Amino acid sequence: MPGLRGKALVAYLVVCVFWGSTYLAIRVGVGVLPPFLFAGLRFLTAGLLLLTTVLALGDTLPKRRVDWRTQAIVGVLLLAGGNAFVVWAEQYTASGIASIFVVTVALWMAFFDAIIPGGSGDLNWRVVTGLLLGFVGTALLVGASPAEILRADLRGPIALTCASASWSLGSVYSKRHRTETSPYVGAAIQMIAGGAAIALVGTLLGEWSRWHLTPRGAGALAYLVVVGSILGYSAYTYALRHASPTIVGTYAYVNPVIAVLLGWVILHEPVSARTFLAMTLILGAVVWIQFSHKIGRSAGRADGRTETTRPVRQEASEHA
Repeated sequence: MPGLRGKALVAYLVVCVFWGSTYLAIRVGVGVLPPFLFAGLRFLTAGLLLLTTVLALGDTLPKRRVDWRTQAIVGVLLLAGGNAFVVWAEQYTASGIASIFVVTVALWMAFFDAIIPGGSGDLNWRVVTGLLLGFVGTALLVGASPAEILRADLRGPIALTCASASWSLGSVYSKRHRTETSPYVGAAIQMIAGGAAIALVGTLLGEWSRWHLTPRGAGALAYLVVVGSILGYSAYTYALRHASPTIVGTYAYVNPVIAVLLGWVILHEPVSARTFLAMTLILGAVVWIQFSHKIGRSAGRADGRTETTRPVRQEASEHA
């Protein structure tokens, strides 16, 4: 079923809340540590810790070679292509501008889910309307004008666009290529593969000479390993396995809302009527997309019943 319900809904909400809190930690980390090693060691450490834990609890490694290959490809697309370049881009792009490009994950996800065979095929006008409303709401929440976006260092927007597309492609690829591994073993292998690839890039770029682990950097790294990776990424892989990529991709719209709310509650950052209007628009768009899938499925089932009953009626009239 493409919709969110039960444990998949809980996992989706975990992703929304936990990943909404990681923006600050990433910003702190890249301020004191080289970006690729910072991202690579984060995922490599998280993957090894998660794999050790789930194997100790009785889970098993993949038995088929194709499952190892699928998990490695997904890990590279999601983490090396999707996350590492977000971390790198935050050196050149303000957080507000960066979030505008990051939320295009929802649009990319819906695009790849629609064009790659094997999906739900329910990218109807209702879903498209919801995706566009969510994007407009995010732009309103951030308050970035088109002029600010155009003035941004091009390295940031280009890297962020590629990152969003890579993350979305990896998510849809994962959905299309089922494996016989548990979501937790799969998440661990993906983080190990992606983390190793990112760390290798950092090593080739000579980042070890700039690696000086300060308490500030260690705190950001520890938070991202536990909250962003072990808990958040595991929840994401679970939600993606049990729901439509288009719906799961809307987490990108909710993350900035969580970040703003946390800043308001914990750091007492100012909010305005525009902020609450934008958050209402974003959350309304997410709910709209969820119900749009249900409406599309109901209409599809109705059409299916019509098509199957029509020949029966014709045959009955012929025999009458």
